[in-house]
Amino acid sequence: MTTSGSDVTVENVVRRVAARHRDERGALLPVLHAVQAELGHVPQEAIPVLADEFNLSRADVHGVVTFYHDFRREPAGRTVVKICRAEACQALGANGLVGYVREAGLSLGGTTADGAVSVEQVFCLGNCALGPAVEVNGRLHGRVGPAEMGAILNEAVSS
Repeated sequence: MTTSGSDVTVENVVRRVAARHRDERGALLPVLHAVQAELGHVPQEAIPVLADEFNLSRADVHGVVTFYHDFRREPAGRTVVKICRAEACQALGANGLVGYVREAGLSLGGTTADGAVSVEQVFCLGNCALGPAVEVNGRLHGRVGPAEMGAILNEAVSS
């Protein structure tokens, strides 16, 4: 399989990234992050290549990819919205944001069919004093209420 828009195979990308980290102890996590950074996700066909590179079973690699919520198995949407669900943000209304997202027909951990928006839950954005916090494509927003969430989602869908 090739990555979209190029002739670089997933296997070549994974082996190149693994080679950069080969001498590190516990290199699987940094390699998974690097693969995701290059490909936008960790595709299923990367699992056996990583298993081969690190002399692990496919089940071991699959277990790591599925255990950590940061790893995507499918490409993310053009806009990635992360809602903080940690205690401070929960106390300040994060559940209301999650409810708003669900009422808008989106699901946590899902991507819209048109690939416009992915919504994820995270368990701390480090913005506790300004909760509930939301991150949109790496940009942090504080004191987000339903109206602001609506504006964020509308902008994401229209872009």
